[in-house]
Amino acid sequence: MGDSQSWAAVPSAAERARSVLAASWSCAVTADGGREEFVGAHTVDDDGRVILRVPEDSALLTAAICAPRGEPSAVLEFADVAPVPVRSRIRTRLWLAGWFAPEDDHLAFHATRVVLKPPTGAVVVDLGDFAAAAPDPLATAEAHLLTHLADAHPDAVERLTRLVQHDSLHGAVRVQPLAVDRHGLTLRIERARAHGDVRLPFHAPADDVGQLTERMHVLLTQAAACPRALQRQRADGDG
Repeated sequence: MGDSQSWAAVPSAAERARSVLAASWSCAVTADGGREEFVGAHTVDDDGRVILRVPEDSALLTAAICAPRGEPSAVLEFADVAPVPVRSRIRTRLWLAGWFAPEDDHLAFHATRVVLKPPTGAVVVDLGDFAAAAPDPLATAEAHLLTHLADAHPDAVERLTRLVQHDSLHGAVRVQPLAVDRHGLTLRIERARAHGDVRLPFHAPADDVGQLTERMHVLLTQAAACPRALQRQRADGDG
């Protein structure tokens, strides 16, 4: 369920896909009719190429060696999971279809199709854009930043709800930080039987954590000037 809060600049689909790759620690690989889960086994080149290190007895390695070179034969799946506990915790899924080539002590994945699936629907990412894009500069720090905000500064989260349009807060029982990127902070607003997300844009992009701190201070200052506070309802809807 979406909300009416307006969105400012957001990362492109290619940048979002690269950010998922940069932050993901695990991936699932479907190939030759089988599926394997790998944790801490992949790295990503500057052009987005995935390098996967698998055990010598892995069925995936055998399939890669035997498969006709250049034929799409595998799908990699990555899940972008919100670091703060919220409903519908998977924010985005990313699929890469393509083929593996054995190289030295690893497998190099050559993507022929990239699909990003946020809640708004699947998007096919142009391969050239994907290779040229860079991950969001906050992608690898996002989990720590959001959990710190939620755990250590719940008062700040509540203050930020003063910047949210009244209609978007109707029936709210809980608000949590869902995502942050160089362009803004996204809040998840949970109601008794539904939820929605609103975005609080920064006045300028944040290229590192230091700049993010300044951008957050600006938002909090703007919120302090707004007298309206979040009026929560009881989770059973009787509030």
